[in-house]
Amino acid sequence: MGLARTGPGDVTGELPASADPRWSAYGAGTAEEYDWWSWRLCGMACLRMCLAHWRLPVPTAMELAAGCVTAGAYVRREDGGLDGLIYAPFARHVEENWPLTAECRPRLSVAEIPQLLTEGRLLMLSVHPSVRELDPSPPGRGGHLVLAVGATPDALLIHNPSGFPGETQEYARVPWADLDRFYAGRGVVLGLRGDDGDGA
Repeated sequence: MGLARTGPGDVTGELPASADPRWSAYGAGTAEEYDWWSWRLCGMACLRMCLAHWRLPVPTAMELAAGCVTAGAYVRREDGGLDGLIYAPFARHVEENWPLTAECRPRLSVAEIPQLLTEGRLLMLSVHPSVRELDPSPPGRGGHLVLAVGATPDALLIHNPSGFPGETQEYARVPWADLDRFYAGRGVVLGLRGDDGDGA
């Protein structure tokens, strides 16, 4: 499964996203548009990875974001901010547009995750962004979406759109003992319609 990440090459935030020469590859009309969206597209990166996994056409991140705005899964505020990803309209949008199942799970226990992965599902999970460093004292839980793609007895394996390339981006290990520090207990469970979920 290839990682379809969003955001600039410098995930530390030291460089503006508009300085990324690859901004047009994300489907943005301008570097400024990409700059605004780049830190808000972790959910679209996860969706792109799911589509690629099940060998479906993969639109650009910006095309997916526009569809989510129309569907009410992203809501642009008058103050210039963005609400979302809002799981319920997102799940409906996915099921209406792709041959996938998408279940909004405002409560998704850690105990359920290994079995869902064994069944071939992919899980978009809300975690704190500092999961990429396994911060011993994160300031909270949630706020960033990663894609759970596998499990071992000791750890959850995730693809993290804002992980460090070659380190914590693809198949990053999050020990089960550490997951609760970051995980908000909610997410979206995706599968291939008419299948056990495993399209690979």
